[in-house]
Amino acid sequence: MSGRRRVWQWAVAVWAALVVVAGVLTLWLQDSAEPPGPYSWEENSQTPALPEGWHSLCPSPTAAPGARRTLVACAFISG
Repeated sequence: MSGRRRVWQWAVAVWAALVVVAGVLTLWLQDSAEPPGPYSWEENSQTPALPEGWHSLCPSPTAAPGARRTLVACAFISG
C-alpha cells in the first residue's frame, strides 16, 4: 500500500510544480506582450475647438412632465 501512496504523492507533486511553472510563464509572457505606455491619447492634451454656432446645432433640453432630470448629448466630428 505504501508504494501506491508514494506514486500518488509524486504525481501530485509533479502536477503542482507544473501548475506553478505554467502560471509563472503565463504571467511573464502576458507582461511581455503588453504595448508600451503611455498611450498616444494621454500625450496629446489639446482639446479640439467647437464649431461656431454650436448652440443652434444641439437640441435644447426640455423636461418631460414629471421628469426629475433631462440629459442631452451632442457630438461633433472634426475632419
